[in-house]
Amino acid sequence: MLSKFTNRLRKLKLKLLSYCLIGSVVVWLPSLCLAADSAVILQYHRFGESDMPSTNVSLEQFDEHLDYLISGGYTVLPVPHIIAALRSGTSLPDKAVGITIDDAAVSVFKEAWPRLSAAGFPFTVFVATQAVDGRYKRTMSWDQIRILVDGGVTIGNHSSSHGHLWLKDITDAHNDIEEAQNRFEQELGFKPQIFAYPFGEYNTELRDLLEDLNFDAAFGQNSGSVSTQGDFLTLPRFALNEHYGSLVRFKLIINTLPLPVRDITPADPILVRNPPNIGFTIDETIEDVEKVACYASNQGSVQIELLGASRVELRMSQELNAGRNRINCTLPGPDNRWRWLGLQYIVP
Repeated sequence: MLSKFTNRLRKLKLKLLSYCLIGSVVVWLPSLCLAADSAVILQYHRFGESDMPSTNVSLEQFDEHLDYLISGGYTVLPVPHIIAALRSGTSLPDKAVGITIDDAAVSVFKEAWPRLSAAGFPFTVFVATQAVDGRYKRTMSWDQIRILVDGGVTIGNHSSSHGHLWLKDITDAHNDIEEAQNRFEQELGFKPQIFAYPFGEYNTELRDLLEDLNFDAAFGQNSGSVSTQGDFLTLPRFALNEHYGSLVRFKLIINTLPLPVRDITPADPILVRNPPNIGFTIDETIEDVEKVACYASNQGSVQIELLGASRVELRMSQELNAGRNRINCTLPGPDNRWRWLGLQYIVP
């Protein structure tokens, strides 16, 4: 299997544009690609661990994903470089992709890393340090993580406890994140500058804490593309598992474009009213706003009311379920691609 990807990589090198990374800024040869101000970030957890289907992709699914990325004209970049480019306003290539993996499962080391290396794809692993320190059977060791770092893999902070941080007192949440940072410095010699919220859960207080701690970016588990117009401390990712890992869905999400919005209500993802009054204003540069469609967890299509030229209000007919809920809104975009906005709300 790995030899197949090695052969494809040789062919790919003859086709792909050349690029160089200068400092933290991505510099592209504009004559060889279309410029873009967005990218798709993928989120994985486990590979070939069929007894955990909610967080696992089969190896066959993962091979299909990589094969499609190799052959479909995509450029996989290190996530920190995507963030740096978006922050600085530097153009990314069209169809830029970042790959992230949460929780540091052993299958990342044994299955995902050899395949990603053979494809020449950089990636990021978000590590919850207590699981590593506790030598959990299905979690990588610090020695394995060091091998990844030496191989150029980016390491991100996924908290120490992998707990529901928004439920903690903010001081306890601060200590949890800083405990992880200290362990990274002790074991790896650096403190990560990117963060992934455990379970994708956060409230505005936790988001502001990460800003105070000077993280460059933080990721949730709401779906959508990252762009220059988003909040860099609540960035979306497309989650993949066995149920949502088919090649048909992969082709759909990997080609999405951002749906830039502002004035999202409610601003805090932790709901105090259910059903919530969800709304947002679509950027004036976006056309055909009347074609937007929204869908809610366990409810399907949601009634929409368009106020003025660009304000969208969702009229929900029933309450959201307790726990995490996702709202996905899509709008037809150029070149048969979909603009996508994903929101995650929590009903306590």
